[in-house]
Amino acid sequence: MKRQQTDYIVNDLKKKMVFITGPRQVGKTWLAKEIAKFFPESVYLNYDSSEDRQIIKNESWLEKTDLLILDELHKMKGWKNYLKGVYDTKPDHRMILVTGSARLEAFRQSGDSLAGRFFRHRLLPFSVAEILHINETPDIEKLIDRGGFPEPLLAEENVDVDRWRNQYMDGLIRSDVLDFENIHDFRAMQLLLELLRSRVGFPVSYKSIAEDIQIAPNTVKKYIQILESLYIIFKVTPFSKNIARSILKEPKIYFFDTGLVKGDEGVKFENLTALSLLKHVYGMHDFKGLPYTLNYLRTKDGAEVDFCIVNDNEPELMIEVKRSNPEPGKALVNFNKRYNIPGIQLVWHLKREKREKNIDVRRGLNYLMSLII
Repeated sequence: MKRQQTDYIVNDLKKKMVFITGPRQVGKTWLAKEIAKFFPESVYLNYDSSEDRQIIKNESWLEKTDLLILDELHKMKGWKNYLKGVYDTKPDHRMILVTGSARLEAFRQSGDSLAGRFFRHRLLPFSVAEILHINETPDIEKLIDRGGFPEPLLAEENVDVDRWRNQYMDGLIRSDVLDFENIHDFRAMQLLLELLRSRVGFPVSYKSIAEDIQIAPNTVKKYIQILESLYIIFKVTPFSKNIARSILKEPKIYFFDTGLVKGDEGVKFENLTALSLLKHVYGMHDFKGLPYTLNYLRTKDGAEVDFCIVNDNEPELMIEVKRSNPEPGKALVNFNKRYNIPGIQLVWHLKREKREKNIDVRRGLNYLMSLII
């Protein structure tokens, strides 16, 4: 199944290096090899291969190489300075594509030696919009049930989906999490992950979770940051023009793999919507350079709207998600009246779209299909 970002990446390669980051098994290597087909003299090198590792260290690819793909390069000591040198001394005809796990993203943020030399593309699981844009027919129920990772989404039998997810989670916890940072309490990390699966869409209190698991609140915060860095979960924070205050307020947690969510179909639909909106926001940033973020709205007295798309620190659109309720939420209506922020209510099971109390009530599938990716 083609990925929508292919053409964007090929175009960006003509200008700078391109980094592809994203969750494990989301299709980064597959996409890189598909992009290689656009170039007659491409070379794919994986740092995990001992043979490729020597070629990388010696820079012994052929002079005629027009696309150099470096996978898992972040595992090489001093990789950023190495890559800076390779890029700064390359011939004009050579393009460079770098792919890797969440560690690439984390290390990318830790210094500026590559500043101005690359474009970033975050590859996320398939969404309704991406499936539509590549001329396939979206199946929202399958996306909710299986998630948007390529292997489970395209599996012929449900048993293969379950087997994939079990191996995926075991690999994430036992390999990536333990490799990412020294975790002293492996069982606590597992308990935290299980607890978060059943608290999707609710503001998360580190103190409350710490009491449930019997660890320190700072440890909970650290473990959640690790899960976020590894593209297992993502946080949606309340909107505030005071960024520091927004970060301190309780975030809501969602999963990149919708299939991990525990709850009814309404909760799973909310997670799918959150992931679709995040992917849209990333697309606006990565493709167009626009400073979009995904937040939610909450007042001191607890009135809340599920999501708010923010552009350059200004709320652009409020979104409330419902399984079947066609009546605009009270908080959504009140925020619209008070702040004049456009609002829509997305309903999974809706007979007829309408506009009521200055709020658009739309079928969830229709709106999700309208996003850019």
